Amino acid sequence: MSIQSLLDYISVFPDIRQQGKVKHKLSDILFLTVCAVIAGADEWQEIEDFGHERLEWLKKYGDFDNGIPVDDTIARVVSNIDSLAFEKMFIEWMQECHEITDGEIIAIDGKTIRGSFDKGKRKGAIHMVSAFSTENGVVLGQVKTEAKSNEITAIPE
Repeated sequence: MSIQSLLDYISVFPDIRQQGKVKHKLSDILFLTVCAVIAGADEWQEIEDFGHERLEWLKKYGDFDNGIPVDDTIARVVSNIDSLAFEKMFIEWMQECHEITDGEIIAIDGKTIRGSFDKGKRKGAIHMVSAFSTENGVVLGQVKTEAKSNEITAIPE
């Protein structure tokens, strides 16, 4: 995978924060987050921990002049990013890194996101269907589905 192309994709996101209050570059935060999640982090604190453990490596690709942001900063910044635009960017980057070959097995799997059910607001759980490249170990795409529909009805999307 091309780290430079990931940085190129990340750089298109506008930084809407008040510039006088910015301590960490948006591209650094997004790069840290993507790398940490690819490495298995699934909580904000784990993303911060990943950054502290791999700061020297991260500095090869980003500035990180002020070190690693705290988990609350990471969460706040990432939550203000357009998630659909970010998903589109990530998929485009993955497609650039990966060409599907003849005969490759693509696994289709549906999952209910743990903790997504909100009983108080009467919101149902979020159901996602993903296409996974078994050869390269990457998700090629994913889509949110209605209620508990199955993978077969979600594949055309």
